Parts: sequence; C-alpha cells; structure tokens
Amino acid sequence: MADDETPSQTQESSTAREFSANGTSMSTSDVEAKLDKGNIEEAESSLRERLSLNSEEARTLLGRLEYQRGNVEAALRVLDGIDLQAAIQKLQPSSQQAARLVLEGFYLKVKSLQKLGKFAEAAQDCANILDAVGRIFPQGIPDAQVESKLQEMISKAVELLPELLKQAGNYQEAMAAYRRVLLNPWNLDNDCCGRIQKAFAVFLLHSGLEAGPPSLGAQADGAYVPKNNLEEAILLLLVLMRKIHHGDIQWDPSVLDHLMYALSLCSQTPVLSKQLEELKPGVFHRTERWNLLALCCSGVGQNKAAMNLLRKSLHINERPNDLTALLLAAKICSEDSQLAAEGVGYAQRAVDNAKGVDEHLKGVGLRMLGLCLGKQAKVSSSDFERSRLQNEALKCLDSALSFEQDNPDIIFELGAHYAELRNLNAALRFAKKYIDITGGSVMKGWRLLALILSAQQRFTEAEVVTDAALDETGKWEQGPLLRLKAKLKVSQSRPMEAIETYCYLLALVQAQRKSSGPMKIDSQVEDDKVKEFEVWYGLASLYSSLSHWKDVEVCVKKARAMKQYSAELVHTEGFMHQERGEIQEALASYINASLLDPFYVPSKVRIGALLSKLGSNSLPVARTLLSDALRIEPTNRKAWYHLGMVHKDDGRLADAIDCLQAASMLEESDPVENFRSIL
Repeated sequence: MADDETPSQTQESSTAREFSANGTSMSTSDVEAKLDKGNIEEAESSLRERLSLNSEEARTLLGRLEYQRGNVEAALRVLDGIDLQAAIQKLQPSSQQAARLVLEGFYLKVKSLQKLGKFAEAAQDCANILDAVGRIFPQGIPDAQVESKLQEMISKAVELLPELLKQAGNYQEAMAAYRRVLLNPWNLDNDCCGRIQKAFAVFLLHSGLEAGPPSLGAQADGAYVPKNNLEEAILLLLVLMRKIHHGDIQWDPSVLDHLMYALSLCSQTPVLSKQLEELKPGVFHRTERWNLLALCCSGVGQNKAAMNLLRKSLHINERPNDLTALLLAAKICSEDSQLAAEGVGYAQRAVDNAKGVDEHLKGVGLRMLGLCLGKQAKVSSSDFERSRLQNEALKCLDSALSFEQDNPDIIFELGAHYAELRNLNAALRFAKKYIDITGGSVMKGWRLLALILSAQQRFTEAEVVTDAALDETGKWEQGPLLRLKAKLKVSQSRPMEAIETYCYLLALVQAQRKSSGPMKIDSQVEDDKVKEFEVWYGLASLYSSLSHWKDVEVCVKKARAMKQYSAELVHTEGFMHQERGEIQEALASYINASLLDPFYVPSKVRIGALLSKLGSNSLPVARTLLSDALRIEPTNRKAWYHLGMVHKDDGRLADAIDCLQAASMLEESDPVENFRSIL
C-alpha cells in the first residue's frame, strides 16, 4: 500500500479535504484542529461518532492523517494507541476488512518508526504484523480469496521486514528474514516476490556475511542446496532471469548486472552466455548483446569467438567507435602476436575516442596500444621494424603511466618490457616499485624481481626473493615459484636440491588436481593437467642435463599422459638421441617438434646447430633456421652463438664476430627462465 493511500472504508480527497465512511462524510478541518491542540481522544471520539467507526479504525484514520501531513511523531503517538495483540484475538479470516484496518494501522506505525530512525523497534513491530497474519491465516493466505488492499498491505510488510533489519544492523536476522518471507505462503505477486529475491541476492553478494546453507526444515527432498552465499545468490538471480524470459516480471537490467558479477567471480561466464542468448529480441541492442557475449567468451579463453563477435559489433555499419568494445578487442589482440597488428588499430581508435566524459579511459587505451605494439614487435620480420615497434610500445606505456601513475599493471608491464630488452636496471626499478605498490601480494611481481636478479647473476639474492614470495603465497598458488626455485638451484650447481623441490611441487600439483571444487569447470581441469605437465617436463629437462636417461624417459612418459602432443617433449627426446650419438634420430625429433609448434625456438636452434656440422652445403639452411629463431626470440643467446659459428664456417668473419659478441653479452644477462614466461 502506498504511503499516501487511505483505508478503503474511509477516503480522503486531497482537494475537498473530506473523510467519508459508511455512507457519511465529514470535513477534516475539525479533526485537524483537535489534533493540533493535542486532543487525540477527542479527535478519535469525533470520528467514531460521525462515521460509525470503532477505536482501531478511528486511530488508523487519525494516524494516516498525521502521517500524510508530515507529522510523523504525532502519527506515532496516535497509532501507539492501537493494541495489536488484543485486536488480533477478535479477528477471523472472514472479517478481512477489519483485519486490514488493524494491520494497516500497525503498518503505519512501522513506517513512522522507520522515518524516525528507530529501525530495531520498527523491525520488531513489522515482525509482529507478519506473526498476526500467520494467526489470521494459519494455513497460509488463500489464492484469490483475500481482499486486494489487505494483500497489498501484507506484501509491503513482507518486503519491508528484511530491509528494516538491515537498517538496524541485524544482518544475521535479516538473512533469516529473507528466507522466511520467501519460503512462507504469503501469496505474493510476481513483482513483489521478484523485488525481494533481487534484494536478497544483492545482500548475499555484497554483505560480507557468510549465511550458511538454509535450515534442514527449509530444504525440500531432492532439491539442490546452495553451499555458500555466492551459489545462493546465483540461484536467486537465475530464477529471476527465468521469470523475465517467461514474461512473469518486467525486464530489469540490474538483475543481469548482478548475475554477470556473480558468475564472473566463479568463472562461470558460459552460464551467462546462455542467459544472454535466451533473452528476447529487443531487450538489448544487438551490439550490446554481441559485446557481452564477447566478454563471456574471452572470460573462458574463447578468444576466437570473442573476436568474431567484436568485429561484427565494431563494423562501420554498427558501432565502430564503441569505446568498451574497442578496448576489449585491443586487450584480446594484445595476447596474440598474430592479432597484434589488428589490435593496434583498435587501441588507437580507443585513444582517439577517449574524450569528454570518457577521457579517463585514455590511459587504458594507451596501455593496450603499448601491449599490442610490443606483441607486434615479436613477429616483426626486420630488426629495424622490431626496434621501432619496441620503442613505440615503451613510449605508449610511459604515456599510460602519466595518466594512471599508481596503476600496478602498467608498472609491471614496463618492468617486463625493459627486462626483455635487457635494460635490467630500469627493469629492476619498476619491479621493486610494483612490489611496493601491491604490498607484495601479487606473485608475478616477485617472479619478475627474481628473474631480473638471476639475469644479473645474483642467484643467491634471487633465491631469497623467491623464498620471501613463497611465504606470501598460498599453497595452491606456489607452483611457478617452486619451479623457479628449482631452476635457481640448478644455476648454482645444486641439482639434487632442485630435484627435491620438483618432487615437492609434483606432490602439491597432484593433490590439487585430485581435489575437485563444487564448481570446477573443464578449463580448470585442463589447467591442472598443464601444471602437472610442466613439472614432469621440468624434471625431464633436469635429468637430461645430468644424463640420467632412464629417469628422463619416465618423466617424458608421465608428461605425455598429461599432454600427448608437445613440442617440448619431442625436443627432449631429440636431445636424448643427440647425447647418445644418434644424430639422424635427433634431427628427426627436432624437426617433428618444429612441426608441432612452428614458433618453438629451441628445436630451430638445435636443427641449425646440427646442420652446420654436416658440411658447407647445409650452411644456408642452418643460417635461415637460426635467423628465424632470432626473429621469434631476439635474445636467445644460443641462436646468436650458433649463427656466429655458421658465419665463421662460411667465411663471414665480421658477421661472426657481431653474433658471437651478442651471444656473450646475452649470456651475461640471461635469466634462469625466459622473461616471456611471466607476460
């Protein structure tokens, strides 16, 4: 019932200022005069005599009048005279008009208490209203047999109770109240029920209070019971979306917003995609739907599908300058060197369109532009072009930092880019700044710092940093750090300690893979397999360096069970053949590895090195392969060394000297793990 409505038996005209009931009318002026003098009993008596009302009806009417006049405290004094408990004893389900008037008076009292900030009292009285309704209708409110005004008042009280408890700070009671009002048969209409379900879902998502599962009495046999706040909120929002699909309630965009947030927290964006696809045409503009679907696809790594949707959305005949779509497209392209050039175009358009109210996004656009240029540089066909793109990338990232000086992502990316270019002092400065600004809470910052120190041949310090990072990192997230620690031990000629570290890491990864969370999806299962594969491959590489071939074979077999087709494993087998003097078999393995992954540099280097020893006829092929390896990875010291030897054998001494000098310089700044591993 709206606050400006009056009981159905007594009507007030906002223009004539009259009350009418039971076929009789009277002006409000006499009553108002008595109320202004504080004569509540006289005003009540006047109404009862003139309009043939009982005490509760008269008090309700007087309270309504004071409430509408804005005299909330006066309304409360009037309504305090209604004895709810005594009145309820007299009421029967058949006398719904009387029940409505009594409950309406009490509801007005609750609203008055709320306006006065007395939330705890208001919540208690509101709960009393619902208890009274339960006594009047012990079997629940019968469908289509309840007066509409009474049902409307009950619905408002049901909706108000949990809100009052939240305002009073009684959050546990509010949680229980939400469940009570949703589970009991109040005969709520779809709109009211939908509002309560939405409010409860929002409370579950943002209250910071863990509710726990519903009580056993509220659980239906065979029904799914949510295990935590997030699951319960998602279920409520999915119920609301189903009601929207069926036309039971009107479209509410905030429901989808909350569902997007909830599903993104648990990496369940495919569920969101399904909801978007089920929406009726016209609810969203098609470009908005494409953009949201693209966001869902990118959230689960389906970047190809995401880009197809974004290309449609950004077509010249659609919305080519949509800033959000441009930034998302640029971000996806920045993760794939083959799409980097396309991403440069999207990022530049985003920078150009970041004007007016969107100017704060110019820094984001510049960051994406820098990342795309850096990625494009990695596949550049010429040294000059690569150098130009790398410099432009750094300029864009520096410009982005001027817009967002405390953005940790930009600081990290600058550190990583400088590290790749072997500007280790600048890289070290940004790595330390990143750790300071994040408080050491992000693992990749520690990894970058440790790798930079290892590139400076400061292995002991790098290991200290890694140990500090392990102390700050949860057990399940320690894998990359433990792998780095093992490689640092190898660099310090402590292979047995490295093996112990790998074995501990293997046990950790296997335990994590066997533990299945309540919402584990296929991509997470695959991620666990990849983690275990990387450990077995690391052990295989370590045993290869020690010439423990039987152990290598065992590790390769275990790794292949995780990932059947792997350039790394085929390459390791090739190295085994080479060390055993089986050159043709080694060459075949290296070629197979390159066929599996045309961008796998170690196999290209090995093929080039082997071919360079087969005579002068093979030198041009060896030179081509080694040059291609350097195009992909310009800082690979082994590629520079073998290319130098090829030039030497081919009589190009000046080129040989340049290559060998490059190899020597890179060896002095070679990290234990490629800097690209953290990007």
